[in-house]
Amino acid sequence: MKDALPSFCPVPEEQQPLNEYEQLKESSFFCWTTLDTMAYGRKLAWVWLWGWAISGPIAAASFPPPKHPLQFLLAGAGGALLLVVMLLLRLYLGWSYVRDRLTQEKIVYEESGWYDGQSWQKTPEILARDRLIASYQVQPQLARVQQTFAAIAALIGLGSLAWLALQPPLALN
Repeated sequence: MKDALPSFCPVPEEQQPLNEYEQLKESSFFCWTTLDTMAYGRKLAWVWLWGWAISGPIAAASFPPPKHPLQFLLAGAGGALLLVVMLLLRLYLGWSYVRDRLTQEKIVYEESGWYDGQSWQKTPEILARDRLIASYQVQPQLARVQQTFAAIAALIGLGSLAWLALQPPLALN
């Protein structure tokens, strides 16, 4: 997005918060949170299924499916969720970074490398615009990821209860 900040702004274009937001929104990965509920769920389900490629053999080695089918399913499903959780964490951190850059009064940037960091005070108009974008465009993406984390936590809780129900009762002597 050209001319996101006035021409007197010393911040390089690729480091301007509005441009960072636009890049994130248009990326093939971070746009997942902007999809409708069904498409978003399908993407996460595919990641979960691919997670089975790793967790399935490990679960089968620990709990042979013919002998312990429910433990195998619970262990494999829980292991496959780890890949989904890592992906969601990456989504959350990316959107959170952009939200923080949009809401800050000063923009910290680098002119040519890590050794020459600078900061630029946003004008009141730019700060108001950026905070509106953070509130109405970025915050819903973060809320969606947080809701997904909550759903996964509930699934893990249910899986843990099912696991406990499968355990033999303790023998009292």
